[in-house]
Amino acid sequence: MIYQRSSQLFADAEKVIPGGVNSPVRAFKGVGGTPLFAKSAKGAYLYDEDGNRLIDYINSWGPMILGHAFPPVVEAVIERAKSGTSFGMPTELETQIASLAISMVPNIDKIRFVNSGTEACMSAIRLARGYTKRDKIIKFAGCYHGHSDSFLIQAGSGASTFGTPNSPGVTQGTAKDTLLANYNDLENVKALFDANKNEIAAIIIEPVAGNMGCVPPREGFLQALRQICDENNALLIFDEVMTGFRLAKGGAQELYGVTADIVCFGKVIGGGLPVGAFAARNEIMNHLAPLGPVYQAGTLSGNPLAMAAGLAMLEALHKDAEVFKRLEAKTSYLHRGIHKVLTDNGMAFTINRVGSMISVHFDAEPVVDFQTAKNGDNDTFKRFFHGLLNEGVYIAPSAYETWFITDALTYEDLDFTINAINKVAQTL
Repeated sequence: MIYQRSSQLFADAEKVIPGGVNSPVRAFKGVGGTPLFAKSAKGAYLYDEDGNRLIDYINSWGPMILGHAFPPVVEAVIERAKSGTSFGMPTELETQIASLAISMVPNIDKIRFVNSGTEACMSAIRLARGYTKRDKIIKFAGCYHGHSDSFLIQAGSGASTFGTPNSPGVTQGTAKDTLLANYNDLENVKALFDANKNEIAAIIIEPVAGNMGCVPPREGFLQALRQICDENNALLIFDEVMTGFRLAKGGAQELYGVTADIVCFGKVIGGGLPVGAFAARNEIMNHLAPLGPVYQAGTLSGNPLAMAAGLAMLEALHKDAEVFKRLEAKTSYLHRGIHKVLTDNGMAFTINRVGSMISVHFDAEPVVDFQTAKNGDNDTFKRFFHGLLNEGVYIAPSAYETWFITDALTYEDLDFTINAINKVAQTL
């Protein structure tokens, strides 16, 4: 493939933007080479500035669950923009999308919209601390909840790609209130509670991790966390920025039958525009200003364009009773195809999948946490990534990211992808 235009655009960007990108993983540091610059996208396909067409398995890191430029979303944004783009005042749209989201997700009474998943998780932690009157939180090594200071303690995803999981600029005072546990390790969690009696406000977790590749919870793990929180009067926070409205209408809570105290959303809930949200039962949400003492605000929160896009997306998912079955079937088909061609080519690998999230790890041992995710052969992944790119398939430029399947993919697209993986595997 030709990348002349993207290469020049990247060189220009580096002069005025740190690293040439506005989010680090886009810079291809984890895989080498020059990042592609997108020009347009439609359905399952991306088109870059050099005119290359790519089957897209990033899908803007998750929100394009029904494909790029999904017509109801595009039409909703265009119509809304004609009436103004921001008011700093309430709109009816906010109540409409809030009511729909609450009807789809179990165990929430109220929801507040913000501008990103990072902001949602940051606000959820503040709310949990204010509600419980405790300072400490438990997060899991390799889980990424955005770039708020409290979370940049062995974060996954981009932080791991760069090998600097503990970011400079995070104070020791902040770090001491964030306790690290190993994903899927209950004894580790129990030990932290034993060592910090009556000090832990909440556990925050990606119920299906997506920032060390796709890592599912072990059977009973989430249920046990629920019990531990109940026994210690702590809150359980599900970061469903990736899983919300993707794994099921009600997200991971519905899929696993586990209720969280606070749930964070992003990605799909915005329909491709910058939206995040956090939600809980009345007794918790009523602690937020202006009802309660926990302060949280945002000038652009509930932005009408974002609300219009999100409402159109949620309405489409709510009305389509078969969409999650189709996504599951397509991802399962892709899983079986990748497994066969990698096996036929004698590769050492593990594939993890939950619903429409899937990742390939170049290690034969199970990948169940951050440490086992790091055991994968990153050199092989780099060659795998660039090989697929040359074949017209775009996956995440990091071994620590899940792939996201969109319903816009056809089975012909999936067969093309499997054949491309077969070609690349023969060279590895």
